[in-house]
Parts: sequence; structure tokens; C-alpha cells
Amino acid sequence: MKNSEALTIPIPASAATTALVYRADSHRRDAALILAHGAGAGQRSSFMVVFAEALSAAGLDVVTFNFLYTEQERRVPDRGPALEACYRAVIDGVRNEVESALTFLVIGGKSMGGRIATQVAAADPGLSVDGLVLLGYPLHPPGKPAVRRDAHLPAVRRPILFVQGSRDAFGMPAEFTDLLTKLSPPATFHTVEGGDHSFKLTTKDPRRQAAAYGDVQQLIVKWIQTVSGNRHQ
Repeated sequence: MKNSEALTIPIPASAATTALVYRADSHRRDAALILAHGAGAGQRSSFMVVFAEALSAAGLDVVTFNFLYTEQERRVPDRGPALEACYRAVIDGVRNEVESALTFLVIGGKSMGGRIATQVAAADPGLSVDGLVLLGYPLHPPGKPAVRRDAHLPAVRRPILFVQGSRDAFGMPAEFTDLLTKLSPPATFHTVEGGDHSFKLTTKDPRRQAAAYGDVQQLIVKWIQTVSGNRHQ
């Protein structure tokens, strides 16, 4: 397992949480990516660790962190404002401690973590964030397609990469079609064929599952490389 570096993030008027910094290996790309966890598992879940290690091995500085309810071992997520305040504090901490974040910073996360990242970005057009990576965006609760969580997304106004499983109960790829027409700059959308909300395939073959994850990880790196290159042109 790759070594990570612990970073304590103070949360204003509250407490502190722990972030893990996975420093880039070779082929550094001078970019940092903050990935927040989903509602049901923290930053040390296998999904988060596997993605952080792979992306840092590909040249990105990757930072994960726990929302306060996870850090404090509470099961029910905090309300939106508290989650957003935690994410903003992490952004500030990363920009102070991770040098590459001053050059190019992307935020995002898995499921709820990605949704909170979009809310933070949409609320502050001046926030120094260059793009967002959303892994399994929770467009709506399972079985409730009319309860959509996308009204704020046009206000993000930064490059967005959506990665969605074709079997995702929180939002099938076809459900994003109208939304994508409303986003500027145009978003990038990638479907993991056969994948569920965590990109898990129906197959039990670990090699195919690892390959599916690997494809997503390579896509993230290439997308960040493209977006960062376009910004500096």
C-alpha cells in the first residue's frame, strides 16, 4: 500500500478533520485533485484508497478527507451547510500545504462528496478551483427520479467530468442528457458500461473489475491534463 501523509484541517467554529495527501510519484503533472467520500464510507474505504493511490501513481497530488460526521464516527451525514463548510476548509488547507494546488486544482468526489463539491463551486464563482471530477453523481435518490439535485449545476461554470455507471440507481446516463445542454463550458460525460453507483460490474472476475477502474483512472488523468493544458494556452 502506498504511504500517505496525514494533514489536519481546522474547521472554523467547529473542530478539525483529517486529510490524507497522496503525493504524486513520477511523471508529476503539477496538478492536485481533492476527492471527497460518499455518504456511507469514509476516506479509508477501498474505493477511495484504490483511486487515490492509482491517480497519485499517475502523477497527480491527490487529497482525500473525512467530512466531520465521519471523522467523529457519526453515521448520519451533516446538513448541507456543514458539509460545504468542511469542504471549503479543506480547499483552503490544501492550497496552503500542497504546492501543486496553487498551479491547478480540481475538486470532486464520489457520490455525495462530488455533489457537495459542485455546491461549493456553484456558490462561489471566485473560488480558485479549475475543474470538477464527479464519480457517480447522485442526480436523484434511488427510485425517485423526479427529486433531482441538479438545479445548481449550471452555476458551477467550470469544466466538469461526469463518470456514471450504466446501472447507477442514483442516475442513469440518459437522465443527464438535458442537463448537459445547460452546462458551460461543455461537460465531459463517460459511461462505465455495466457499472453500478460505484462502477462495480456484474461480473465476479477481479481482472475485469480492475480494468474498469483503471479505465476510469486513466480518463481522469487525461481529462485533467487536457483541461489544464487548455487553461494555459
